[in-house]
Amino acid sequence: MKLYIKPWCPWCVEAVSWLKARGYSFESIDVLSSEAAYTHMRKISGQSLTPTLEMPDGKVLPDFDVRQLEKFLQANNIHP
Repeated sequence: MKLYIKPWCPWCVEAVSWLKARGYSFESIDVLSSEAAYTHMRKISGQSLTPTLEMPDGKVLPDFDVRQLEKFLQANNIHP
């Protein structure tokens, strides 16, 4: 899975920490360092807010907090 972030975003920092603490494998992508990544994130999510999670099957969770992240992962049966 890919996690689109902005380094200064507190929700992004929290999401990265939460995923790492639970052993999830993910690619963290700084959208401020890559115009292409930012454009892609906006295309898949319909918005410009982070964090945004993109799953290999195409599901997207945009602009979330860790409670929403946990519910999304559980609902989609995604485990570390």
